[in-house]
Formats: sequence, C-alpha cells, structure tokens
Amino acid sequence: MKKTALITGATSGIGKATSELFAKNGINLVLCGRRQERLAELKNKWQGTVKIHTLNFDVRDRASVFEAIDSIPEDLSNIDILINNAGNAHGLDPIENGNLDDWDAMLDINVKGLLYVSKAILPKMIQRKSGHIINIGSTAGKEVYPNGNVYCASKHAVDAINQGMRIDLNQYGIRVGAINPGLVETEFSEVRFKGDANRAKNVYKGFQPLRPEDIADIIFFVISRPPHVNIADLIVMPTAQASSTIVRKEL
Repeated sequence: MKKTALITGATSGIGKATSELFAKNGINLVLCGRRQERLAELKNKWQGTVKIHTLNFDVRDRASVFEAIDSIPEDLSNIDILINNAGNAHGLDPIENGNLDDWDAMLDINVKGLLYVSKAILPKMIQRKSGHIINIGSTAGKEVYPNGNVYCASKHAVDAINQGMRIDLNQYGIRVGAINPGLVETEFSEVRFKGDANRAKNVYKGFQPLRPEDIADIIFFVISRPPHVNIADLIVMPTAQASSTIVRKEL
C-alpha cells in the first residue's frame, strides 16, 4: 500500500521540492499552503501519478487547521508521514528595534502552527501506532546570530519541541526527527526583507547555497530508512558555510 504524506508550506522552496520528489516516488500527497493557485498547479501536475489533495489554510489559524485536516478524504486520511515545513522569518532587526507584528508572525507560524498541525494529525498515528514526523528546523535553532533574536528563538523552540515530541511519542512507535538547514536559496530571504528582491539576492551572492532539492533529497532519505532506524536530528549547510555568521565567499 502506498504511503501518504502531509506537507505544510508546500507551495514553494523545500515544501514544493519535497512534494515533487515524493510524487515521483509514488507517495500520495496532502499538500497544505496559503496560495491556492500554486496548490492547484501542483495538483494538476501530479494528479494521475499519485493521489493528491490540497488544503488551503493558514497554519496560524487554529480553527482552520483542524477544519482542513478533518476534511481530508477518507482514502488519504491516514497520514503516514508529516513534514512540518511551514515557517518564515520576518525582519532582521536588533531586538530594541523589533517589529511586534514580525515577532507574532514568526512565533505563530514557526511554533504554534507546527503544534496545531501536529496535534491534528497525531490521533490517527497514535491509534495505528505508526507514523513518521519530520520537523524542519534551522541552524538558527542551534545557535543565535546578530539581529536573529526572535527568529532564532522560534527555531530553538522547534528544536525543543522535536526532542520532546520524540520522547512523548516513543511509546507509540512513531518516529520523530528534525532537519536543520543552513543557507538554502528559496523565497525565505525575500519574505524576511518584505519583498526587497535585491537585498534577498545579496544573501546568496558569492557562494553556492543549498537548493530546495538538496533538502528534499535528505528528507526522502530520512523517511525511506527501515522502520527500526530513526534519524533524530540532522544539520546540513552548504560547503561554503561554517556557521550562521561565517560564509566563505569568492570575490
């Protein structure tokens, strides 16, 4: 029987790359995102290759999360793999200049959104005593860098939740692990800089960043291990990156 994966933040970057790799490998999909037109494109592309259902909601909205997941068709409702990928950075300011709306957005999406989706999916995994949860963290969850304050705090929370989730769900045979990428060239920086495309591009200039497909490959490797193997915590950076603040750039 084919497995079914639910992926949040599926309309761009790591989420989109993962959904496409899963489809190529015969994994049925429940794709979640806020941009309906992009969800429709993915559904049109892969329908017929695998079963695919899309859910258009914002992970920050608790009621919408539970309504959407309750609406999943019966033949896709047993989620085998949950990829908690939805997340964003908003702003890059010293804490004294931080924007409160930015803080709310990061904590609501990166922390509460992950918790809401997990809470909605877990009952059936617990009932079946099987499942695999991958939480997409960040190197920002392992160290703190200048002006990263609240974003780093949100990803440190993901790191703690991942560890706690693995402990609490151990009794049910549910695998839990985190993948923590460094610099990946996606829409991440454009969102962080409020649509300033030039500033966003400069983040990735002078070196070869990771691509979303690199992380998708790792996610697929993790979920395709035998049932007795759980990759609990993984950090991946481009070769040019040594830490959040040390990146070797070619002049």
